[in-house]
Amino acid sequence: MTQQIETQSERAENEAPLATLFRHNLWANLRLIDACAALDEQQLAATTEGVYGSIYGTLNHIVRAERSYLNHLTGIPQGTPPPWEERPDIAALRKYARETGEGLIAAAAAAKPTDVVHLQWDGMRWPIPAGMIFTQSMTHSTEHRSQVLTILTQQGIEPPDLSGWAFIEGHVEPTPLEE
Repeated sequence: MTQQIETQSERAENEAPLATLFRHNLWANLRLIDACAALDEQQLAATTEGVYGSIYGTLNHIVRAERSYLNHLTGIPQGTPPPWEERPDIAALRKYARETGEGLIAAAAAAKPTDVVHLQWDGMRWPIPAGMIFTQSMTHSTEHRSQVLTILTQQGIEPPDLSGWAFIEGHVEPTPLEE
């Protein structure tokens, strides 16, 4: 195997489990964005009943939401994506997803059980355990990726495999069993 896979395998063995979850999340986001990069405008505009919106709209929503979660977790603005009325291209969405995903991995690696995020909402200040922000970020992205996969499938497009098993195959080097 290549040195890159060995390094990734070593990193996976020494990484906090929450950081590994967010490493998979970043990988899945990028893999889905890459799969959608080849779609034409009509395909990117496709939607179906019961999902957030179009393929493009959902990808954009995932990226923007993750940036917001990272801002909450770190208290550090992560840069400003284009205003909602602007439409960043798929390459820009991929860039934002990578930056934010790497930030979420770092935040997950540094998280402590006692970390609390103070959100302001409805004129109130809410002390939220950081673990709940991580949970919301993870479930939100997973749910919306699944919706994009559904739209792709309904268009007759084979969706990418975003499972944990597919991630493991590219990131962990197996070793032979002892006989």
